[in-house]
Amino acid sequence: MRASAWGVLTPIAIRILAFNVLIVFLPIAGMLSLGTYERQLLRALERSLVQQGRVLSASLEDSGPRLAQNANLLILKLRQRHDARLRIVDAKGRLLADSARFGTTEDNSPSDTASPPVPRQAQETFLYRLASFPIRQWRRWVPPPVPPPESDEFYSGARVLLGPEVKDALAGGYGATTRVTSGQQSVTLYSAIPILSRGAVIGAVLVSQSTFRLLSDLYSLRLDIFRLFLWSVGTAVVLSLLVSATITVPLRRLRNSARKILDPRGRLLGGFVASPARDEIGELSRSLGELTSRLERYVRLLESFASDVSHEFRNPLASIRSATELALAAPEESERNAMLSMVLQDVNRLERLLTGVREISRIDSGADEESTAAPAEAKAIAELVVQSFRRKYPAIRFVVEGEDATVGVAPERLQQLLENLVDNAASFSPPAGSVRIRSRALGGQVLLQVLDEGPGVQAEHRERIFGRFFSYRPGEERGIHSGLGLAIVKAIAESHGGTVGEANLPTGGACFEVRLPTVGPAD
Repeated sequence: MRASAWGVLTPIAIRILAFNVLIVFLPIAGMLSLGTYERQLLRALERSLVQQGRVLSASLEDSGPRLAQNANLLILKLRQRHDARLRIVDAKGRLLADSARFGTTEDNSPSDTASPPVPRQAQETFLYRLASFPIRQWRRWVPPPVPPPESDEFYSGARVLLGPEVKDALAGGYGATTRVTSGQQSVTLYSAIPILSRGAVIGAVLVSQSTFRLLSDLYSLRLDIFRLFLWSVGTAVVLSLLVSATITVPLRRLRNSARKILDPRGRLLGGFVASPARDEIGELSRSLGELTSRLERYVRLLESFASDVSHEFRNPLASIRSATELALAAPEESERNAMLSMVLQDVNRLERLLTGVREISRIDSGADEESTAAPAEAKAIAELVVQSFRRKYPAIRFVVEGEDATVGVAPERLQQLLENLVDNAASFSPPAGSVRIRSRALGGQVLLQVLDEGPGVQAEHRERIFGRFFSYRPGEERGIHSGLGLAIVKAIAESHGGTVGEANLPTGGACFEVRLPTVGPAD
């Protein structure tokens, strides 16, 4: 399958990207909160203007006819140690003193209309205009129209100041207004404070200051936040693509392997390639590889088992057919009886084979669900098995040794396991020999051993001793033993999480051992 350029944008990758992009909303939230910050700064600026005006007004109280002289002297003494533009008017609004006449302050021009040249500001950059484009469109089209504020050219060159805020102050109150600053994207705040003398208003203090510096700092702050936003978006996208690639690419490989693992008929063609990655997906690929390997071995075992069953059934069936044909053609009754006796033996052999195959099939398919629900006492089951074999093999001495332990196997299955082991040991033991059964608890397992005094297991047969339909008994007629006894032992042990093994004893004979998980006593 050909991967597209956008193949990395899978549903998992999109979810990762969406999660990471949420991080960039933090700078956006910071940018949106600047509106509140700006309003707070404007209120603080207005309070500062009012405070300066009140101090100047208090200094000029009771000046009387000397108001103009005192006002100019006071402004001169300040020596521009103030941020705002200070103007004093008399009771008719005539301008008496102006701080602009004694030089300009850092951010105030001699007049309200002119402004000093400034370098290229943050709001003039392409990046800032790009970031503010949606806001500018919203302000242009969404909000309802409002009348524009007055321009600060209202007082330009005037000798009589009678703006609304000045009139309010001359009337004995507090006056304030906002006007657009000429040539700048800012406004100028005006605050007027009355000057009292013996309870009468003799003039007013007009304090004004532009918000240009404040807005310039806010523009720079917005630009920095937008840069942070862009870096956050870029970092989130890159990290999301990297993380999603480390997830989706291995998962896609697993998917492709899963599609190729079977042929159209459902037969296994291979397995998953184990990934060397030390993460969860690597562990998943290794687990799937192990799973398919075990499944492949099991399928091969089933195929081999079916072939073996077919082969084992073919021999007695062929013998039955030959004996039946001879019996039908035999002229003598004695010959017919001999042939029928052979047929009966082969039928018995088929029954043993069918019984063994059925038992192994039940064990492999997990049909014995009760095996994990009814634990058995190992030594007690061994004693029960020995009693039946003492009658079958009276010349052989059977001994049960060791300690008792609870095994996580159903009593019926444990008895079947021990019967097959004891029967195998007794069949190889010499006359008057002995067979010993030992049980011992080893941590979380129970070790069961069956020891005989027979010839032992030949080296070339050790790999096949627990195989199905394998039986090696020199000098014995083929067909008496089905070769499934030890195979059933192995199937029972492995289906319950146990293991089987064998070894030749130094003193002669063989030792077959089974390790089964143990369970504690019931609460």
